Amino acid sequence: MPTVTFVPYRGPMSLDWEQVVIAAVDPVALGRWWAEALRWEIINDHPDEFEIQPQPGRTPGIIFLPVTGLKQSKNRLHLDFRPDNQAAEVERLIELGATRLDIGQGDVPWVVLADPEDNEFCVLGDGRPRA
Repeated sequence: MPTVTFVPYRGPMSLDWEQVVIAAVDPVALGRWWAEALRWEIINDHPDEFEIQPQPGRTPGIIFLPVTGLKQSKNRLHLDFRPDNQAAEVERLIELGATRLDIGQGDVPWVVLADPEDNEFCVLGDGRPRA
């Protein structure tokens, strides 16, 4: 069994989480899709660096950068979202163009979806996690 070492808090963090970067064949289309899915604002609509944030100046945000070629394997990183109403959000995301995926997850309380460029993400069960 691995040993877990806890590092005590030693004052202000020296790192702030600024962005998640997603490579996309069509950064504008995928960025617009995620802006609508998350109800976030478009900060930069340039095709070489399409950026969305929850509100202007509020991070972390997401930047979509161009890449050639379609996705060919499972994501190495994916996003999890916890809605107030899982069924309603899954339905809304599918209406926006997400697709439901079976990646062998079995009987679990979350739903695996893919965005229009097949990037997996999960919609967790209803409500907020307990503190």
